[in-house]
Amino acid sequence: MNADRLKNILEDHKVWVESGEQRGKRAEVSGANLRYADLRYANLRGADLRGADLVGASLYGKDLRGADLRNADLYKADLSYADLSYAYLNGADLNGAALSWADLTGANFELEIKTVNNFRYAIFSESAIPWVILHSRWSADADTVTFA
Repeated sequence: MNADRLKNILEDHKVWVESGEQRGKRAEVSGANLRYADLRYANLRGADLRGADLVGASLYGKDLRGADLRNADLYKADLSYADLSYAYLNGADLNGAALSWADLTGANFELEIKTVNNFRYAIFSESAIPWVILHSRWSADADTVTFA
């Protein structure tokens, strides 16, 4: 997705959120290629990001990180099936977000994502093992999680 189109979607979504869903348009970018997108501080509250490609990669030995979602508002966003490998999520509001089947391998985030709504079958890095397994809210889903 090109930067201008993404900017327009984010502007419409901000109006949608701030108007109580009366004006503007909900961001629906399911399946979109958002690799390396700079979404710092973006208002993606309630956005549809199902299956979005927010992954990073390594190219010719240079480490290229994923999308930058630091401090983004992802409250109740649907990130099911999204590829968030190596994405930066530090400070992002993931309260109520759906992360089922999402790939979070190598993602950088703080432990405040303990209030995620649904993460069944998500893929995490091994460093996430302690808080995924030990957090009481998630213990029922812990057996479905894959650690890469």
